[in-house]
Amino acid sequence: MESILSKSKVEVNGNLYLKEPFSSDLGAEIVRKGCKLIQELGVEQFTFKKLATEIGSTEAAIYRYFENKHKLLLYLTAWYWGWMEINLVYATANLTDPGERLGVALKLMVDGPIFTKNEYLNPLVLRSLVVNESLKGYLTKAVDDEHESGIFAQVYKFGERISSIIQEINPYYEYPKTLVSTVMESSLLQSFNSLHLPGMTERSIDSLGRYQFFHQLVINAITNEK
Repeated sequence: MESILSKSKVEVNGNLYLKEPFSSDLGAEIVRKGCKLIQELGVEQFTFKKLATEIGSTEAAIYRYFENKHKLLLYLTAWYWGWMEINLVYATANLTDPGERLGVALKLMVDGPIFTKNEYLNPLVLRSLVVNESLKGYLTKAVDDEHESGIFAQVYKFGERISSIIQEINPYYEYPKTLVSTVMESSLLQSFNSLHLPGMTERSIDSLGRYQFFHQLVINAITNEK
C-alpha cells in the first residue's frame, strides 16, 4: 500500500500558486527545499532570497511560481492536509466500525501521517512544518478573501470526513464540525507545546498520552449527547 501511495500527488487549489510547481524540476525543487527551509528557519526568517541561494536559482524564478512566502506556506499546509485525507481514506478503507475509524482519525491528528513516504514531498518534514508554522498562515487579515477563493479546501475536506464518522456514531450530536476543528487545531498546539512550551502541558505526556486525552475528550463529548 505504501509503495502505491508514495507515488500519489496531492491536488492543491490553483489559487495558491502562479504556476503548478510540479510541472517542472525547478518548481518541484522550490517546494521541496522551501518546505525544508521554512521548517528549519521559521516563516519569519525565511525569504525567497535564501531559498534562491539554496536551490542555485534566482528570486525572480521563484516569483514565477509563488506570489509570496505566505502563499508558499499555505500551499505546503494544504498539501499536508490533502495527504492526511489520503491517509485517512486508505487507513480506514477496510474498517466497518465507525469507532475504529474515529480512532484512526484521532491518531492521525495527534501523530501525523501513517504513510510517511512520498515522491513529491516528505510527509515527516511537512508534519514538522505544520506543527510549528501552519497557524501563522491562517491568522491574518487576508483570511476572509483566501477563504472565498477556496484555498482551505483540503483542511475542510479532511475535517468533514471525520465529522461524518462522528455523525455515524451519534447522529444527534449537534457540533461535529466544531469538535473536529477544535481537535485538529488543539492537537497541533499540544504537539507544539510538548516541544517548546512544556509548562503548558503535563511533562510526562507523550504521543500516547495526547492520543488518550483527545480520544477521551471526543468520546465523552459525543456519547454524552446520546
